[in-house]
Amino acid sequence: MMRHLRITVDGRVYDVVVEDVTQASGAVTTTPMPGPLVAQPEGARMPAAASAPTPAPTASAPAVSGGPDNRLAPLAGVVLEINVKIGDAVDVDDPLLVLEAMKMKTVIGAHKAGRITAIHVKPGDAVDADQALVTIAA
Repeated sequence: MMRHLRITVDGRVYDVVVEDVTQASGAVTTTPMPGPLVAQPEGARMPAAASAPTPAPTASAPAVSGGPDNRLAPLAGVVLEINVKIGDAVDVDDPLLVLEAMKMKTVIGAHKAGRITAIHVKPGDAVDADQALVTIAA
């Protein structure tokens, strides 16, 4: 079965088509697959080399990270809920939001006491590890 996927490698997004080669028994075949071929006029003997795929354009803004006031994501996942709003006072380890990764929910707590000055994500957003989630100013 062919599947169309979007993957991110080193911050670059690629659209790829993959083939699921698992069999009903769960074994995986490892037969090498030829690269994509370009249609050739009738009578041509050698397939033309395909050019490297171009990365898909990214529509989202670059991820905010770093800084001592930013609470960074400890792992990649999807934001399920946000438990604070801008202006809220928080103490160390107060729950800020919930991330889901590999069907497990992780509560992300405040790394320091202060006030929420910015929320960089919203429910449903996919986040990378070390991406800023919330900014807390003393």
